Amino acid sequence: MKTSVLFACLGAATLLSACDSTPRERQEIVQQEARKLDTLADQAAAKLRVAGRRAARFDSVSRARSRQPLDPAAEAAFTNELLGSYADLEQLTPVTIEPAFVQFMQQVRARRKTWTQRDWDYATTISRRLNARFRAIRLDIKGRDELHIRALQTEFTALETSRDVKDLGQAVRND
Repeated sequence: MKTSVLFACLGAATLLSACDSTPRERQEIVQQEARKLDTLADQAAAKLRVAGRRAARFDSVSRARSRQPLDPAAEAAFTNELLGSYADLEQLTPVTIEPAFVQFMQQVRARRKTWTQRDWDYATTISRRLNARFRAIRLDIKGRDELHIRALQTEFTALETSRDVKDLGQAVRND
């Protein structure tokens, strides 16, 4: 229950019983209600402690996973899957960078629901490499294409963050 509802109930109970009870009886009612509030607060604090421990464990596991190097062969395969004919990032030109981002995001959207956190690690690495190539040739890219690329970069970040939040929520609830 919300605290404000409890205080309202406490106040109503006190007012209703005030006319038909002694101060000592009212004092006992207030003490009983205060004990109920203390119990609810203790239960909420216990739930928060458990959630905090689970979140810390999730963070620890996530950091440990991030420290593990990616497998170069798996990264190359992932790059080919996500970028197709644009997989050779160093060969991307101001004309082909925007279609490469479009290809990348189409694949991310199609596959993201089945990805593990490790799959997202690979996708993030590919995204960083694609972004580095974008920065290297940015001054030669048409403004319209640059705006579209920026929107796609933002979408990727939103999808990745959404997955992290979802996984953290599951870890806190289910662990």
